[in-house]
Amino acid sequence: MFISRRVQALALSCHPLPSLAVTMLAAGMAALVGLPPGRGILLTTAVFTGQLSIGWSNDYLDAERDRTVHRPDKPVAAGAVTPRLAGIAALVALVLTITLSVALGWPGGAVALVTVLCGWLYNLGLKATALSWLPYAIAFGMLPAIATQSASPPRWPAVWAVTAGALLGVVAHLANALPDLGEDAATGIRGLPHRLGPKPTALAGAGILLAVSAVILFGPGNHPGPLRWAGFAVAVVIAGTAATGAYRDPSSRRFFLATILIAVLDLVLFALAGTGL
Repeated sequence: MFISRRVQALALSCHPLPSLAVTMLAAGMAALVGLPPGRGILLTTAVFTGQLSIGWSNDYLDAERDRTVHRPDKPVAAGAVTPRLAGIAALVALVLTITLSVALGWPGGAVALVTVLCGWLYNLGLKATALSWLPYAIAFGMLPAIATQSASPPRWPAVWAVTAGALLGVVAHLANALPDLGEDAATGIRGLPHRLGPKPTALAGAGILLAVSAVILFGPGNHPGPLRWAGFAVAVVIAGTAATGAYRDPSSRRFFLATILIAVLDLVLFALAGTGL
């Protein structure tokens, strides 16, 4: 029972929701590109272990700060997982990521490692600067490239796909940081959302989120069909509702959940429309 609780706490410490969301997006893009099943699974696993390494390293590096502000949602801060265990898990996941990326080969594996490097740089200090959005923008912008550069022959994704990914990364950063602005500021974190303040962050996130859907709607250049128009309309409603809630209550995580929902919705409707990256 003790081991089971320890494993459960360690799983919660990896930031499971964003880790799974990014992994799902990577798997969807691998399918859109048409990678063979085995190669698609290898890519998805490399992205997943990379996300695990980022999540566990975040909790390891932030353990003292999280304890200072009594973060009950962080197992390391709550004492359910020791910092040492989270640190070891992060390093093991990183080694697995490097191994899987090497197996994925050049250049797809190299792009996968760049996205993981962005997450580690954020954890190691960029999160406390005005450039806190940059690692997210680069990592999400490169997410489609992991799939296209793993194809045969390798190729770069369309500019609109990279643009949509980068914008989505900025929104993910704003939405993820929004509920924790007070706790972060109390421990010396002064990233972009902290400098903007809660309400401007909510409004900026909603605007950029709509821009993501607009880029996906019009970016491919062909005539958007009913499915993509319907997806855009639903995204507008979800983004507007979530932004209104975040504006009133910045501590809520509904805006972050809405960001994930719209990203998955855009990917699904884009796939149904039959357009490639």
